[in-house]
Amino acid sequence: MRIASYNVEWFGNLFGPTGRMLADGEWSARYEVTRADQLGALGIVFTALDADAVMVIEAPDQNRRRTTVGQLETFAAHFGLRARRAVLGFPSETEQEIALLYDPDVIEAVHDPMGAPTGKKGAPAGPAGAPRFDGAFRYDLDIDAAPEIITFSKPPLELAVTTREGFAFRMIGVHAKSKAPHGARNAHEARRIAIENRRKQLAQCVWLRARVDEILDLGAPLVVLGDFNDGPGLDEYEKLFGRSGLEIVLGLGAGSDPARALIEPHAGLALSSKLAAQPTSARFWLADQHRYLSALLDYVMLSPDLAAKGARWRIWHPLDDPGCWRVPELRDALLAASDHFPVSVDLQI
Repeated sequence: MRIASYNVEWFGNLFGPTGRMLADGEWSARYEVTRADQLGALGIVFTALDADAVMVIEAPDQNRRRTTVGQLETFAAHFGLRARRAVLGFPSETEQEIALLYDPDVIEAVHDPMGAPTGKKGAPAGPAGAPRFDGAFRYDLDIDAAPEIITFSKPPLELAVTTREGFAFRMIGVHAKSKAPHGARNAHEARRIAIENRRKQLAQCVWLRARVDEILDLGAPLVVLGDFNDGPGLDEYEKLFGRSGLEIVLGLGAGSDPARALIEPHAGLALSSKLAAQPTSARFWLADQHRYLSALLDYVMLSPDLAAKGARWRIWHPLDDPGCWRVPELRDALLAASDHFPVSVDLQI
């Protein structure tokens, strides 16, 4: 079985107000890429992935006139994808959703959120578990004995998945908060916003890890995947907080039980040494510097029992992966389709 995560930059801009695909010559949100070219590139990438399940990050938005599921299934039908059925969880407050495209001949996936609903005052993680992801989480961000209220603008997608052979596991799709200081008007504001965003991102990761621990306690196999907007060396404020959000979700660091750590070799390689060559899953153009910035943001994390099932990970980076580089059509499509590249894992289940 192949499970993948793919952040598709502004996927929703490729559909009209009623959910019709816009395969035309107008510009997409990708620089100098038309909507027809981006859709064509995405068709090539999804076809090459040939995944049984793809967690789509920045999936088309859900509103009163069009549905995320309808748009994704329209896209899948147009390109004849095996992963042709979609499932959405709690809608996002933004125009970017988290949804799963999957092959119904191989698995069945249903939205199955854990945790109790909360009011606006939220709830902490306690003996009864962490709050439901569409609620609010009380967590002391700045150690002042006054917990802040943390929410997800894009609630993680919790799924119960069963293969046709009856193997059951859980899956959580994630798009964690960006730490970039968007909207800053000067250096002082940029510093303040960046630190505030990092605190919120870390709190979201604490919330996620609480859910991971609940699932591990149940003995259920688990896949946690998506865009974590985090990785070693991404900003200068890491040392202020001791651990990255990535390490928190993985279950690494002082006081953590290694036997309960999630496994993700790309994250492990990046965390092992900041001087070593780093894997990357995203590539952004920095207009003011006239260059690209590469970063590792996308991960597929497995519980130890799943990782033991012959797991093989891959980042579909067109410039780093020889299989992608050797196929010019795929290489060009990966560069045109999104600023992120798919990350996948193959499992013997």
